[in-house]
Amino acid sequence: MCFGPLKRICHWGPLTALGIIKIIMIMTIHCGKQWWSYYDSIYAGGSYFVFIGLGSLTIYHFLSAIYEGPGYLSLGWKPNNIMDVKFLQYCKVCEGFKAPRSHHCRKCDRCVLKMDHHCPWINNCVGHYNHGHFTAFLTSAVGGCCLSTMILVSWLIIVLSRRNYRFPLPSIFTLILVVFSIGLSIGVILAVGMLLYFQLSAIIRNITGIEDWILEKARYRRFGTTDIFIHPYSKGWRFNVKQVLKWNCIPEGDGIVWPVRDGCDQYTLTVEQGCQKLEKRRRARRYRILFPVTGSWIPVSYGWRVICHPPCTDEPRIKLNVNDIVVVTRWRKYWLFGEKQSNDCDPKRRIRGWFPRPCALEVIENGDYLYTDTKDD
Repeated sequence: MCFGPLKRICHWGPLTALGIIKIIMIMTIHCGKQWWSYYDSIYAGGSYFVFIGLGSLTIYHFLSAIYEGPGYLSLGWKPNNIMDVKFLQYCKVCEGFKAPRSHHCRKCDRCVLKMDHHCPWINNCVGHYNHGHFTAFLTSAVGGCCLSTMILVSWLIIVLSRRNYRFPLPSIFTLILVVFSIGLSIGVILAVGMLLYFQLSAIIRNITGIEDWILEKARYRRFGTTDIFIHPYSKGWRFNVKQVLKWNCIPEGDGIVWPVRDGCDQYTLTVEQGCQKLEKRRRARRYRILFPVTGSWIPVSYGWRVICHPPCTDEPRIKLNVNDIVVVTRWRKYWLFGEKQSNDCDPKRRIRGWFPRPCALEVIENGDYLYTDTKDD
């Protein structure tokens, strides 16, 4: 059991990431020495030391993203001007108001400053204070794996072609580890490279993953009208980049007050999100559970269509019993998302998540009677 500083890193995400980094670095350094001695050039030596530098930066920024943290809104927070609370949302868990660009993370159980997303690989949220470290970690990891792939593939070609007799032939175990490390490096380049692309795109637009979803819904709300919602925090790509990317990875501002575009104010996006949540509550429908739900991510009892069309999210799946009532706010063809109705008013004990759609039917209120609607939509 881990305590103190180790608690944050004793998680499958950070441990797996550190394991991948360790394997790639050890094998690249081991093979890179022989690769450098074979070519005996400034280019080979420079590539070898650049890889070591990128590997060191990867570990440094990875640990910094974990332990620096995104920054959390203080419990019970409220704005200096008490009249501004009418523009803000209230967090029942933290018992305070949410500052602009702040959102509550279910896994961290706190309101996070400029929350982008919760990353399982760092077992923490990506937010205001660690966004720069997280982006630097992605950049150095992709760059280091590109060099690692080049060095390991070149070393493997030399060994298999038997063009070098200045070092002994490696064992089968070493060859397997090298091939495995090449596969890991290529996997990191593709997967982490894609994540880096999305992060840089978001930084250039000064938008978080959550805000991107809010803007998409804002455009949907105004579809067919002349009203256009403008993202208040984007003030040109140069200004946006300087807000996050710095040599010391220390962001500008306190994470509460933000510079905004002309014609906008601190609460433009917050008010829009409030309107969207109000509309969501109006669209909510009540469903009665007809068959028990185990909360499994692979509910085999409901058929292959449910299994093969899961919601693309890490949000929880919930366990439900027959005759439970769930207030549904999101619909998929084979899944529903909602909150189980309960007599418990404790916000920390709210049961929300996805469950298979075939196990429930919509309940329609008609006067003093309740009946189940057999329609699928």
